[in-house]
Amino acid sequence: MEKTIIDFLGYIAATITTIAFLPQIIKTVKSKSAKDVSMGMFVLFTTGVFLWIVYGILTSTYPVLIANAVIFCLALTQIILKIKYDKKENKK
Repeated sequence: MEKTIIDFLGYIAATITTIAFLPQIIKTVKSKSAKDVSMGMFVLFTTGVFLWIVYGILTSTYPVLIANAVIFCLALTQIILKIKYDKKENKK
């Protein structure tokens, strides 16, 4: 398969997996609650995504690098929201 087609496939996959995070973040912001979000899963996931970023840098695999950089930011956002809303819920 031609490299351009393979890269295009990578960018499509990266876009879909990145967009997949938005509904959870939107739900958390709208409900102002993250009690059902697993902190352990997001910490492990974010660590794995960071390692994918390193891999993308070392191999110059741009679809992997770009997608995981965006996903890292979204996952970190979810972790921050979890901490913020859990503190508010614990004060009640």
